Amino acid sequence: MRSFVFLVLLLVSGTVNATSDLVVFSDPSYAARYQTMILELRCPKCQNQNLADSNSPISQDLRAEVQRLLELGMTNGEIEQHLTERYSEFILYRPQVNKSTYLLWLAPIVILVIGMLTILGLTRRSPTASEGQKFDTQDDQQRLDDLLKNGNK
Repeated sequence: MRSFVFLVLLLVSGTVNATSDLVVFSDPSYAARYQTMILELRCPKCQNQNLADSNSPISQDLRAEVQRLLELGMTNGEIEQHLTERYSEFILYRPQVNKSTYLLWLAPIVILVIGMLTILGLTRRSPTASEGQKFDTQDDQQRLDDLLKNGNK
């Protein structure tokens, strides 16, 4: 009897964890926009999760806020603007290009160019294996020749 009760409780607990928020909209087109918005907005607490994946209380509140703003008839841009005014551009996975985010957008390009120039400079400067070592003076070359002759004896 105990094992039967345990099995029933185990099965019931799995369905309890599988529940999700049911969001009902007055216009069916809002549902698709809602899903897009909560996938593109970052949870301020979790830092690397979107609102759809996070279960934190603030992300639950923000999902409700996005639903409320959609019902008010706001566009996606207006909703993003409203949320960035309150939570800064951190809430956006793809922040806008402006004077405060130039470094964020241009840094990968600058690093790539610097890396390519460094590789190009190193390959041009290093001697190839077929050239061998060249000496600046005749004395250095003569000393090398003498060492090679004496080393073979």
